[in-house]
Amino acid sequence: MRWLRNNGLTIALMALFAASILGQWIAGWHVANDDALRHGEPLMSLSAYAVSPDFLSSVFENWESEFLQMSAYVVLTAILFQRGSAESKDPHETDPRDEDLTAQARKPDAPSILRWGPIWRALYARSLGIALALLFVASFIIHWTQSAKVAAQDALAHGEAAPTTLGYLCDAQLWFESLQNWQSEFLSTAVLVVLSIFLRQRESPESKPVAAPHGQTGAG
Repeated sequence: MRWLRNNGLTIALMALFAASILGQWIAGWHVANDDALRHGEPLMSLSAYAVSPDFLSSVFENWESEFLQMSAYVVLTAILFQRGSAESKDPHETDPRDEDLTAQARKPDAPSILRWGPIWRALYARSLGIALALLFVASFIIHWTQSAKVAAQDALAHGEAAPTTLGYLCDAQLWFESLQNWQSEFLSTAVLVVLSIFLRQRESPESKPVAAPHGQTGAG
């Protein structure tokens, strides 16, 4: 029970993710087969749909925008400020938290990688942003290549020349799919940053204490 309590947030989020992607998979399969029936094409099995370009493109189109949002947020909050927001560092903080990592690496409970040398310290000090950026790039590549396959199949079905994967990188459809998600992610993040100045969520680490003044910056 202690393990469940200590990991409850991750467990709940992954359970919600599993239920959502399962629902997307089954609903998307029905949509694809309904479309196939209208066009007199053969139906797909549920397992075949799971590895189809249609499904993979839609999944990674959304993952791409989420990882872009998170990587940009992690990096931007390290260098920019929003006074009064629970999502920002305090611009008047005079004692940087991660100053002199060489000295901090000597702490007995510090991650051992900090003692491997200056290059490893520099990489580890930016590892969260790097990892999220790499996940964004990987998701974008899969979205792009699978969406290109969808476009090629659609073109062939209409007797048109199929675009190449590289050529599809300049196709308006790819960027329409991506940018419609990117804009919503950046907007929702900006709204969270601003709303956390004036609004509260009791006991949430993403919120300031309920009685904190609006001018207090950081979750505190």
